[in-house]
Amino acid sequence: MFRYPPAVTLVAVLALALTGCGSDGGGGQASAPGVTATTVTIGSHHPLTGPAAAGLGDAGPAMKAYFDYVNDHGGVNGRKIVFNDKDDAYNPAKTVDVMHQLVEQDNVFAIVGGLGTPTHTKVVDYLNAQKVPDLFVGSGCTCWDSPSTHPYTFGWPTDYVREGKVLGTYVASAFPGKKIAYFTQDDALGADGIKGLDAVLPASSVVSRQTYQPGNLDINPQMDAIAQSKADVIVAFAIPTYLAQLKIAQLKTGNSAQLVASFAGADPTTLSALLAPYAQQSGEQGNSLVQGIVTDSFTWPISDTTTSWYALYKKVRDTYAPSLPLSQATNFGMSIAYTFVQALQRAGKNPTRQSIVDATEQGNFTGPGLVPFGFSKTSRAGYTGTQIGVIQGDRIVLQGQPMTTDAGDGPVTPYTTPPATAPADGIPTP
Repeated sequence: MFRYPPAVTLVAVLALALTGCGSDGGGGQASAPGVTATTVTIGSHHPLTGPAAAGLGDAGPAMKAYFDYVNDHGGVNGRKIVFNDKDDAYNPAKTVDVMHQLVEQDNVFAIVGGLGTPTHTKVVDYLNAQKVPDLFVGSGCTCWDSPSTHPYTFGWPTDYVREGKVLGTYVASAFPGKKIAYFTQDDALGADGIKGLDAVLPASSVVSRQTYQPGNLDINPQMDAIAQSKADVIVAFAIPTYLAQLKIAQLKTGNSAQLVASFAGADPTTLSALLAPYAQQSGEQGNSLVQGIVTDSFTWPISDTTTSWYALYKKVRDTYAPSLPLSQATNFGMSIAYTFVQALQRAGKNPTRQSIVDATEQGNFTGPGLVPFGFSKTSRAGYTGTQIGVIQGDRIVLQGQPMTTDAGDGPVTPYTTPPATAPADGIPTP
């Protein structure tokens, strides 16, 4: 039998060892799956089609637009970001399929900004078992904050419990003694939102609790039950398609209850487009039907044209994705991409999957947030609060101060540190 000479064998073993190991010394090494001398390939899933595509589907293309901008400004540590975004149509079974493809066939470095509570919950165990960084999930489920069981997963938006506490605190103050109805998606989006609301609202004030299943657009039974309860306020944790359906049901039945809606569904640009056909039938404008809806935002609303973040994101949109609306979903996607770029900068000249997890645990990220992130070795929570806003015209106009809280029974308190401004070149610093 042929045998390699000992010297050749030693060289081969050393070469294999070097190929499999990451290092912060020297450039151009394949330090991890998806990393080459010139590129870092990452993956994601978004509802580019299906019931959540309206509004939420813009987040993925917005992420790509910002990555393209960064690539044209030198990339990150000399590498360009290759963004492989898959359409899962807000269908959990399809999410499972595309995640296996991204990890096992496309060999991505990380999953970034995967969007949707019912979808991403079906792949979080798989990604952690494969030790794939699962960064900045586009959902406020508290389930992402589980460092002991899901150490590779980090949330990004304010979780729905915290958001529910802030919205509930506002409702209790603005509408004392009024009857309240809940309209929520029948999954963690709704369940976590209810948990937060119930933590601050008297149980006796909640006169109706209605849920819907994504895919079934007939919400007339829920609206009938809310109307019969004579609720003065409806608090909704719903995606845009169903919030629009709720508003149409209100208009058709003459229901005048004040609508208070989670950030997940209350983008004025998206809602106006969804309501436009009904508005045309009634001789109105789509945006006239969304006026006065109370919502919240944990980043500067992109509709605030006075901010440096609006100027940056508009410049990126105009150059790299001119067909995208300047919606909250576009804001959401670009802001997640901005956070990832900062994490990748910190992960070292030759990043590994572990080094980007370690980098994210450092916390103290800058960006368009109105409140801080909760990232640490013991927390995977994203933004730690939010700020009330009211839809006026085609804008979300912020009210009062940003508020922070926890996902437990802690108080809701004002956050007074001024938010950051966008860097002049649009590129974060580590």
